[in-house]
Amino acid sequence: MSSTLSESAAESLPPPSTIALPPEAAGADGGLWDSVREGLRGSHRDFTQGSVSRAVLVLAVPMVLEMVMESVFAVCDVFFVSKLGASAVAAVGLTESWLTLIYAIALGLAMAATATVARRTGERDREGAARVATQAVLLGLALAIILGVAGAILAPRALAVMGASTDVIAQGTGYARIMLGGNITIVMLFLINAIFRGAGDAAIAMRVLWLANAINIVLGPCLIFGLGPFPRLGVAGAAVATNIGRGTGALFAASRLLKPGSRIDIHVRHLRLEPAILKRLGKLAWSAAGQFLIGMGSWIAFVRILSTFGSSVLAGYTIGVRVILFGLLPASGLAMAAATMVGQALGARKPERAEAAVKIAGMYNMVVLSLVGALLAVFAPLIARGFTSDPTVIPYASSFLRTVACGFPFYGWGMVLSQAFNGAGDTRTPTWLNFLVFWCWEIPLAYVIGVSLGFGPRGAFVAVTVAFCTYAVGAAVAFRRGTWKLRSV
Repeated sequence: MSSTLSESAAESLPPPSTIALPPEAAGADGGLWDSVREGLRGSHRDFTQGSVSRAVLVLAVPMVLEMVMESVFAVCDVFFVSKLGASAVAAVGLTESWLTLIYAIALGLAMAATATVARRTGERDREGAARVATQAVLLGLALAIILGVAGAILAPRALAVMGASTDVIAQGTGYARIMLGGNITIVMLFLINAIFRGAGDAAIAMRVLWLANAINIVLGPCLIFGLGPFPRLGVAGAAVATNIGRGTGALFAASRLLKPGSRIDIHVRHLRLEPAILKRLGKLAWSAAGQFLIGMGSWIAFVRILSTFGSSVLAGYTIGVRVILFGLLPASGLAMAAATMVGQALGARKPERAEAAVKIAGMYNMVVLSLVGALLAVFAPLIARGFTSDPTVIPYASSFLRTVACGFPFYGWGMVLSQAFNGAGDTRTPTWLNFLVFWCWEIPLAYVIGVSLGFGPRGAFVAVTVAFCTYAVGAAVAFRRGTWKLRSV
């Protein structure tokens, strides 16, 4: 299967040497370090003109660093929680399986906001961008309140449905209740940062997430273990720290959104409901959320399969997936940069520029993730031992890391292509790809290999790698069709 997949990928993914870029993509207006400095400082450039590669780098640098901090937080969080035992880690893993549903809704609305704001920005319609941003925030607030109330009430039941043992439910109910009930901090942080990215102000989004996660990382061990004057809250302390950190970040982001001189020029007159914009946003967000719900919902089904193998497997998976996120999240910064470039280029009626940006970002991502995947595969046992000394957990964490890391070169292209569709407002293509690849392919494959054929959790891990490689190939084929260039938002 491996050789066949590689051959298919070679036919579907454009080799670097054959990519044809428009003349403006080849021009250079500064070196690598100039791009890094401009990205960190905050750029006011027009991303619809000039060198495409420079524009991608300027956007990607802060987005990558934003995701680096998110990765650091994810690893630190599970590192501290792992000191409380396998049941605590399992409780976090099961809760996050439900949080993926909230993430899906938040990301769907965020993607709708990014695509629409980017399109209006490319059209040089500042008033339209401000109106869209305001309506997105109002819609996000309403959804977060509804989900928060339901999550806080149903938290214990949510853990039980996922197959949690009595021990895990007793230890994890507080964590689940705080995380699900306080989801408004997650929704607002995702949404406002997405608005900034769509407008091309990626540096602000980076600073917001760095602030939020820095607070989170410092407070986490203090509240988990009761360091100094802080109370010892156990695994629930991780949830309290997360909500304080992300809540602070969301408030800071909101203050910058409303600050005079922002790329999104919001005024009091925008703070009214506009049904037409809400309807358009809702339609796009629903489709995008459906895409993420399908993809993330498949992880819930996958975790449900793993739960049949016991808490040690769940703990190993939870540690492994956090480390995988550490490798993949920075790469998603390049994918988000491609989404912004696509949206703004299509708004400026430059589809060839959008296509060039996607190809450049895809090449960068493939190279970076190939190196990251190789490192994870080689050092998997050492990395696992850094999180836990439990001899029953380490083998499963190592196995997950090595198996999933094998597909990293494909993931680089898949991430960029998926975000390119979303940035163009074509949320249907990745939605169908998610459904076909993850529900019709990955979950049955994981069950057959892991349970029916008796290969256990390691067999289920193989299904993850196969599915993500399949997704990359399918996305490349769909991208070449070019129908994404015709979407309007």
